[in-house]
Amino acid sequence: MILIGENINIMSSVVGTPLKNKDAAAVQAMAKEEAANGIDILDINIGPMRKGGNELMAWAVETVQSVTDKMLSLDTANMDAMEAGLKASKNKILINSVSLQSSRIDRGLELTQKYNADVIGLLWSNEGMPRDANERALNTVDFVYKANEAGIPNERIWIDPIVSPVSVEINQVKSCTEFMAMLGEIAPGCKSVAGISNVSSGVPAELRCWLNRTYMVMLMKQGLYSGIVDATDKDLIAIARGQRPDIVKLIHGMMDGEQPDLASLPKEMQNYARTVRALTGESLYSHSWLEV
Repeated sequence: MILIGENINIMSSVVGTPLKNKDAAAVQAMAKEEAANGIDILDINIGPMRKGGNELMAWAVETVQSVTDKMLSLDTANMDAMEAGLKASKNKILINSVSLQSSRIDRGLELTQKYNADVIGLLWSNEGMPRDANERALNTVDFVYKANEAGIPNERIWIDPIVSPVSVEINQVKSCTEFMAMLGEIAPGCKSVAGISNVSSGVPAELRCWLNRTYMVMLMKQGLYSGIVDATDKDLIAIARGQRPDIVKLIHGMMDGEQPDLASLPKEMQNYARTVRALTGESLYSHSWLEV
């Protein structure tokens, strides 16, 4: 699976301030750490930054590319800043992301085609967040049609179904998983990508890893091509690289209806089993789900 590192983010407690202040050493250290940990694509997220966004994105691209040749993903709602980053890059870029909103899609697809970039199609429309798997499917067809009209082939389109926090709405978590299993038939040739860490948003920091790792494995069963992940979670990366088949077997088995005897499992595997139950809605989510 292709892993996209989420850590060069202006909202990060570690690198956010250095990024704003154009502290090259700190940003480069994070880029090198992500690359060393086995991340395939490095995401640079400056948010919706308006004032100085163009300069910051161009600087960030040049700064990161001075220490790694890894592909970059650029994340900003400021399309002028996006173009500044595209211009500054010496390699192909993944645009993260272009939504179906009328205020964003035309310019986003124009930049995708102009710079021969790949693009993440975010399934957010003028009506907002899709309510279920069927609306995600309809939005996918709409996005792919518009992208194809702009000259962008399916092979350059990555579809993001929008992962939601389990602490907010379990039905959205379940419908995202359901949709992922449908994507190959709906949009052949397109890739799938999911912001894995979104599923644990709002959860105590020390517990987030269990949700992130488990949900990634659940989506992998449905054919997930790429995940936007915490590049410092080496256990998550090991799972994605096939180094923990025991975890994958447990989670996929439970998705197929198996009910393991929790008392017979080691504590680590108990945590994964309890997390599957929370993410499938079999048990009611609370911050104490690992103790239930």
